Amino acid sequence: MAEETKRKPRKNRANDGFSGVDAVERAFKLLDAFNSGDSALALKELSQRSGLTKTTILRLAVSLEKFGYMAKDAEGLYHLGPMLWRLGSLFRQNLDLERIIKPVLEDLVAKTEESASFYIPRGDYGICLYRVNSKRLARDHVEAGDIIPMGLGSSGQVLRAFSGARGALPSKIREERTYLSMGERDPDVAGIAAAIIGPGGEVIGSLSVSGLLTRFDEERVEIYRNLVLEAARKIEYRLGNDGS
Repeated sequence: MAEETKRKPRKNRANDGFSGVDAVERAFKLLDAFNSGDSALALKELSQRSGLTKTTILRLAVSLEKFGYMAKDAEGLYHLGPMLWRLGSLFRQNLDLERIIKPVLEDLVAKTEESASFYIPRGDYGICLYRVNSKRLARDHVEAGDIIPMGLGSSGQVLRAFSGARGALPSKIREERTYLSMGERDPDVAGIAAAIIGPGGEVIGSLSVSGLLTRFDEERVEIYRNLVLEAARKIEYRLGNDGS
C-alpha cells in the first residue's frame, strides 16, 4: 500500500491583514478616509487618514476599483467610485422616514407633553412632513402638510440657517444646532428645534417641540433643548450619520 502523502500544514492567515473580516474592515476604513468636499486624495493622504500602510492601500484599491467603489485617475489620485452613489441612491429610495421619525416624535411628546414636528426644506418654505400633537387641550396644533416660511419660527430658522443663509443669527444656529423661538410664528406659541444632518452633511430637516409660550420657562427650555438634540442625533444615526 502506497505511503500516504503527508500534507504540509497550512499557514495561519489570521494576522496577514487580508483574510476574512479584517480585509473588509480595512477596506471600509479606507473609504471612510474621504470627507465631505474631498474630490480626490493622494496615496500619502489616504495612508495618514486611514492609518493603513501604502502597500495595504494599493492592494485593497485593486479590488475596490474592480467593483466600482474607488477610482484612480491618470495623476495617481484616488476618488470614490460610482457604485457608492448607486448604493446611496438605493438607500434613500428604500428609506422609510416615517418608520424612523414617527416613534421619535411620539417619544418627545410623551416626555414633554408638548407637540412635536418634523419639517423638511422645500425652496423658500418648510413643510411639516410628520406631526404628533400634544394631548393637552391647550396646545400648539399643526397638521402634516402645513407650510411655514423659511426663517419663521424655530423650525423655519433652523432650516434657513442650515440651507446656507448668512449672518450672525444663522451662524449661531449652525454652531449651537438649535434655535428657540418665543412668539415668532404666533405670539402665544414657543418652540425649540434642532437640525437633522444627513451622512453627506446636507440638512435633511428640522425636529421641533412646540407649545404655549407660558409653559416654556427657563428650566423647561433647557430640558427640551437637550431632549430635542438627543432625538435629532438618534434620527441622524439611523439615517447613517454617526457623527464622525
